[in-house]
Amino acid sequence: MTISVLVVDDEELIRVGLRAIVDAQPDLTVVGEAADGAEVPPLVAKLRPDVVLMDVRMPAIDGIQATRHLLATSANPPRILVVTTFENDEYVYQALRAGAHGFLLKRARPAEVVDAIRVVAKGESLLFPAALRRLVAAYAPGPAGDRLGRARLTEREGEVLRLMATGLSNSEIATELVLGVETVKTHVGNVLAKLGARDRTQAVIAAYEAGFVVPSPNG
Repeated sequence: MTISVLVVDDEELIRVGLRAIVDAQPDLTVVGEAADGAEVPPLVAKLRPDVVLMDVRMPAIDGIQATRHLLATSANPPRILVVTTFENDEYVYQALRAGAHGFLLKRARPAEVVDAIRVVAKGESLLFPAALRRLVAAYAPGPAGDRLGRARLTEREGEVLRLMATGLSNSEIATELVLGVETVKTHVGNVLAKLGARDRTQAVIAAYEAGFVVPSPNG
């Protein structure tokens, strides 16, 4: 199965570079390009891409607004990878809070770009624990414990959430807790449902913002 990709960036050179990287892979194809977030909704409706590579900073409609709009209005929204020049960028943090499934640096190697697209296309999140800790430490709005308190996580679900924050996969969490992988998947699903989170990244951000997991400014 071929993974279809929409490339969104206000710099033509970046779009050309990303298209070349993506189209060089037999299982990936670029189905369209956009230079601004305002162009994204109609293109997504027309082209139905599996993944959107979304520049986070654009002059008119930025990647945050475009991400929010897509996730709020599309019945079956694509997976969204925000693309940024700077890792420690408040725009990236806000895009992840809005529901983006991960982020890539514009200086990422071609292999990292295609791996990231494949990861999110499978329904997984691209979670970089150290980078996310730095973003939360720098840009979290302050304590938000009510959301986590209302979630009423069980002790086991809390353990799973803490391990999710370290970037462990389901199989790695299963090994750590001496559980079956399917059991861990059930716990992860319960955590996401109770927190009202779209994916692991949003759940981990909620844990950090609530003080349930404490970020370190030094990563």
